[in-house]
Amino acid sequence: MTQTIAALALVVRDYDETIAWYTAVLGFELLEDTDMGGDKRWVRIAPRGSTGTVLLLALAKSEQQKVAVGQQGGGRVFLFLHTDDFDGDFAGMKARGVKFLEEPRNEVYGKVVVFEDLYGNKWDFIEPRK
Repeated sequence: MTQTIAALALVVRDYDETIAWYTAVLGFELLEDTDMGGDKRWVRIAPRGSTGTVLLLALAKSEQQKVAVGQQGGGRVFLFLHTDDFDGDFAGMKARGVKFLEEPRNEVYGKVVVFEDLYGNKWDFIEPRK
């Protein structure tokens, strides 16, 4: 039996502002945006050209969910974005306004820098060592 993690739910404040930020600032691709009725949409986004796990945007409805927006990792790095062109992608992301929390550094696993998305979720941006 083969299994994969197909999607990861990301609790968001607003579908459209999230789609706009991830597509314009990070360069992600909108894969699907289907109206499910009652203010619910099935929205999937992923890095352009990716064939792996996607983000499923989940609109925060309850107070508990609204508090979780931007805090899904409990203040720690929550998501990991890999690249094969760290320097080029880093420069582009910086030019488009991505908020980096540190300078890039070299680790045993590769070149890495931490950034925040529009809600404050922390990401590791990594070019893995070959």
